[in-house]
Amino acid sequence: MLQIPDVKLAAMLPILIVLAGAIASTVLGFNLPRRALTIINLVMLVLSGVSMITLWDTGTTAFGGGLQADNAAILLGLTILVGSIMTLLVSLDTAYRARVSFPEFDAMLMYAITGTLLIAFSGDLIVMLIGLEIMSLSGYVLATLQASRRAEESGLKYFLLGAVGSAILIYGIAFVYGATGSLNYADIAAKASGLTPANVGILVGGALLMLAGFAFKVALAPFHQWTPDVYGGAPTSVSLFLSTVVKVAAFAGMLRVFGGALADAPGWASVLQILTAATLIIGNTAALLQRNFKRMLAYSAVAHTGFLAMCLLGTPQAGGAALGYYLLVYTLMTAAALAVVAALQRDEMGMEIDDLRGLYYRHPAYAVALSVCLASLAGLPPFAGFFGKYLAFQAAFQNGYVWISVLAALTSVAALIYYLRPAMLMFMPDRTPAREYPNGQRTPTNFAVVLGVLGVTVLGILPNIWYGWVQNPAIWLFLAGR
Repeated sequence: MLQIPDVKLAAMLPILIVLAGAIASTVLGFNLPRRALTIINLVMLVLSGVSMITLWDTGTTAFGGGLQADNAAILLGLTILVGSIMTLLVSLDTAYRARVSFPEFDAMLMYAITGTLLIAFSGDLIVMLIGLEIMSLSGYVLATLQASRRAEESGLKYFLLGAVGSAILIYGIAFVYGATGSLNYADIAAKASGLTPANVGILVGGALLMLAGFAFKVALAPFHQWTPDVYGGAPTSVSLFLSTVVKVAAFAGMLRVFGGALADAPGWASVLQILTAATLIIGNTAALLQRNFKRMLAYSAVAHTGFLAMCLLGTPQAGGAALGYYLLVYTLMTAAALAVVAALQRDEMGMEIDDLRGLYYRHPAYAVALSVCLASLAGLPPFAGFFGKYLAFQAAFQNGYVWISVLAALTSVAALIYYLRPAMLMFMPDRTPAREYPNGQRTPTNFAVVLGVLGVTVLGILPNIWYGWVQNPAIWLFLAGR
């Protein structure tokens, strides 16, 4: 008897709305002004967020569990949409100056967002891989859209290393399937604890290969080499997207796999602990040596990858809640900082750290906003970055990873140097000519900056506004159908 496919529109609706925006940008791009397309896409992202909220607590699935609109997917999906909205807002002001003011930019961005949501909503490894490749291929194009040699070079590096990461990830998926006979997260989790010794070895090999593949995507050391070149060479709005939305989606995939399907598989946690330690040391040390502010933020993103990875070392309940909170906070403070850079820089090379001297006397609002973002990135109270790092430390420490928690605390102290130096320079008198782009109306960018600054301030003072949602253990135990 012919079996009717399990296709439920409700579970797919948040993704389909974003995909409709991508198709509209592709089809209507030559008939509508680029600004009109961007506004349409912003509306689509808001509608996608509304559709996610209506799915809360429903646990709707589609395609036999291949697509899961569970609460974890909704929380991660909302974080993705926040970063995407901030990216589009910044691009409204900077696309022309960055030479990416054409419909292909919006189309590629919306396709990439579609891929990120597929990862967050995935219920098996194939759907996750499809989303990862849609996101990655669109990201490669976005990194090279600007007509400059630097953008082409950074995009080529991103493509080559990303292709290697994808190949390793696919090999890992094949190993996991060979060991368990399934690609579904819940089935893999159920079978992982009852395998024969030979299959356990295959499963461990698959888990380590998948860990290496994901390490490329999230920029865990030593797989981070592409990060400073790509973030520094791509247009700042693209750097904002890659450093926030793409990172959130890749961690959503890691949480699905290692916090759910392979939570009980041996081996990978010890390796992740070593990679996390290397990331914390390399990211923070390299950031100390940077003179270009945009490259400093790129290495800052690498360092925060280490803190985010610590959440995966915790139990699914504690680690999932910490990661869910930290990802939103990281998105807000990083996106707001890069939005300020995009508003002020004269070209897409970014600014030297010394160029920030006296910024308060030229652009006081931007100086205060950037200082708040830097303080939050450094983990200083009362801003949300402090509580995010605290939750990451707690998740790893309570699960027995003491030494990595101590190392993370030490590197956090070292990070104060490179975060506070530009913050202090901004409030020092400077009699040299202004180094920023001439003043002009930047209302969408200013809105993105205000959103980020208010977010990290309010979530730092009242963390339960978001943490009250994400701390429910049932959300994260449901990752693998437990």
